Amino acid sequence: MSTTADVTTANRIESIAELKRLANRLRIEIIKMIGTAGSGHPGGSLSEVELLSALYFRVLRHNPKDPQWPDRDRFILSKGHGCPALYAVMAEAGYIDHSVLSTLRKMGSPLQGHPDKRFFPALEANTGSLGQGISIGCGMALASRLDKKDWHTFVMSGDGEIQEGQNWEAAMFAAYHKLENLTVIVDYNHIQLDGFLKDILDVSPLAQKFEAFGWRTLEIDGHDFNQVIPALETARAAKDGKPTCIVANTVKGKGVSFMENNPEWHGVAPKPDQVAAAVAELEAAAKKL
Repeated sequence: MSTTADVTTANRIESIAELKRLANRLRIEIIKMIGTAGSGHPGGSLSEVELLSALYFRVLRHNPKDPQWPDRDRFILSKGHGCPALYAVMAEAGYIDHSVLSTLRKMGSPLQGHPDKRFFPALEANTGSLGQGISIGCGMALASRLDKKDWHTFVMSGDGEIQEGQNWEAAMFAAYHKLENLTVIVDYNHIQLDGFLKDILDVSPLAQKFEAFGWRTLEIDGHDFNQVIPALETARAAKDGKPTCIVANTVKGKGVSFMENNPEWHGVAPKPDQVAAAVAELEAAAKKL
């Protein structure tokens, strides 16, 4: 069995420069995965890369060699359509071989179009029915307290799915039960499936809404590791009886110029020539890192 001493953030990356290089590699993997699959969600996968990288390589207590280690931290990707980024990160961390990434969305692949524990047991929950992740996180955080364990639960939600009422019931529950061992990260890229949030159902001011529900809120640039890492560490260490919400301002399609801030790339796979263009742009950016 694993122990806390040998798994505190497996494969930890100390260097911010190396984390930036990792984020760039992951974006290339995401583009190639979705392009090969011929379907998927590039925009929201690209926007969450730094957040997931900081979690899995600096903050999350986990062990790829023992995915079911009882004292691991839990991570729930509520915005399940963004799973290409999660799969790429988990491959980099050692949960799966990189060769499996090319099987995204294929019949029988462990990498389904939305996270599915039946195919990929290292995942914590099946997600993709939007609005449910915070509720799942509340249950896990409460279980940790009842079992007198110190593992932390992180949930990543999309800003579009925050429009759903179940999130706010869960937010009220978490604050009432003082779930300080729960952190929600909102990938706040300001775009949902068919347009900009401000034109559909604006969720702003988002941080103030969570504050009103009794949460600690931190608002950051979700692409700046110098802001992302301290925010996650602050949330992980909190002991004041408040759950934490990190409002991470991000850019949908980050890293690929023709995808950035473009709602059309929410759920459309790039064609071969677009994959080539995106990869070339990311490879050029890598040379400057």
